[in-house]
Amino acid sequence: MNPTPAIYETVIRHTRTDPVRNSFAYRSNNWYIDLDDVPVQPLWLRPFASFRAEDHLAPPPAGTPDTLRARVDSFLASNGVTLGGGRVTALLNARVLGYVFDPLSLYWCHDAEGRIRCVVAEVHNTYGGRHNYLVELDEHGRAETDKQFYVSPFNDVSGRYDMKLPEPDDALEATVVLHRNHLAPFTATVRGRRRPVTRSAVLTTQLRTPIAPLLVSARIRIQGIRLWARGLPVVPRTDNLRKDPVR
Repeated sequence: MNPTPAIYETVIRHTRTDPVRNSFAYRSNNWYIDLDDVPVQPLWLRPFASFRAEDHLAPPPAGTPDTLRARVDSFLASNGVTLGGGRVTALLNARVLGYVFDPLSLYWCHDAEGRIRCVVAEVHNTYGGRHNYLVELDEHGRAETDKQFYVSPFNDVSGRYDMKLPEPDDALEATVVLHRNHLAPFTATVRGRRRPVTRSAVLTTQLRTPIAPLLVSARIRIQGIRLWARGLPVVPRTDNLRKDPVR
């Protein structure tokens, strides 16, 4: 069982190969937490690291306490999956100074014996939309799923994702590759090293990657502007997507 909570100081890389080549990388940080024991920082540190259920997934049924765990369980139940009380761990961004932007949140859902039953990959775009992919990993931590969500203004919703999502331990390494027309036009990777959660670690993280959610959102937009300036055509966004505010 991997200990929680932990902070991963990460390097996130996006690589595009078609129809233009473009690659960029940036530093950020991600939290790895147990949804039955969500960490709460001392009052003076909470502006730099807090977690709210409403930042992720959809609310549980009326009458159920609205927690991150309840939201995951509700989504799983709607897809016919029960964990029998098994553990759910998550890799996500903390809310910083009242703002969170989490392009990809991952939830490893374990059965009562501790085995990974499935993974929920929650994707947010910069338009305030979000979508959840429910996947089952093979023995190598890999999964495939059809693309169903508009993320980039330069990609439609066609294609298939090849995901490598092993649960993090001392190291974090996650990869998502988009396949379309026998090509792999886009790859995203997240790599990082674990740090135990201490007050000094939270402060150090803020010094190394300050206001990380705001910077991630800004960097994605800046790269989009650069690609548009290079002549990459914009794919119109469809309107049948879930649109929830990302606060």
